[in-house]
Amino acid sequence: QVQLVESGGGLVQPGGSLRLSCTASGRTLSQYTVGWFRQAPGKEREFVGALRRIEQNTYHYADSMKGRFTIGRDNAKNTVYLQMNRLNPEDTALYVCAAGQAILSEIQAERGYRYWGQGTQVTVSS
Repeated sequence: QVQLVESGGGLVQPGGSLRLSCTASGRTLSQYTVGWFRQAPGKEREFVGALRRIEQNTYHYADSMKGRFTIGRDNAKNTVYLQMNRLNPEDTALYVCAAGQAILSEIQAERGYRYWGQGTQVTVSS
């Protein structure tokens, strides 16, 4: 079993930055592909980005996040980060991290992830 806890969300002004954390307990997170998803009110959950497990160690981002969002890993802290820059109001959502054994074709799909956190709210507003 893997337990995931997100943190770092909050209220930020347009153009600002936030760094979200996804910390795991129970298993070593580097053994899993870790994905970030988000869900805005009234919308479906959408893929944000993912970091494949350490054997592959590749990064994948949704097209609309490329260049603004960056995923990083701190193995010593069993944590994966999502650095978000140049935020705009359309980025307002509940951000959730997930872990699993997603193969390449499943990176952007919820079915590729077995374990899910509860999420952290990000609100971009002036």
